[in-house]
Amino acid sequence: MPNKIIPYRPDLRDKAKHLRKNSTLAEVLLWEEIKNGKLGVQFHRQVPMLNYIVDFYSHELQLAIEVDGDSHDEKVVYDHQREQELKAYGVEFLRFQDLDVKRNIRYVVDKIFHWIEEYKSQR
Repeated sequence: MPNKIIPYRPDLRDKAKHLRKNSTLAEVLLWEEIKNGKLGVQFHRQVPMLNYIVDFYSHELQLAIEVDGDSHDEKVVYDHQREQELKAYGVEFLRFQDLDVKRNIRYVVDKIFHWIEEYKSQR
């Protein structure tokens, strides 16, 4: 099945590029664990979708992974709206706290791996 392309605002390309060059420590740590198909699927960093940018995305799975830092506590309504709009395009979400990624990366990677295995078993 071909990858479903979700439209995005063209101006987000430059912002996504900036975010890739200025990743948080948690994003860098997680990227090291999921890049280059290490979990059996390809992920991309800082992917523009609609009016938003998701931290990591697998086109194959239509799975967005978000690493939420302290600033996300203030953006709960925004995050909910963003998630709902992207879910309308078939995007699923996994969210992890910044501290969980930093302190227990194995737990985070295991959660992602199990989500992928569950997804594949249902196809």
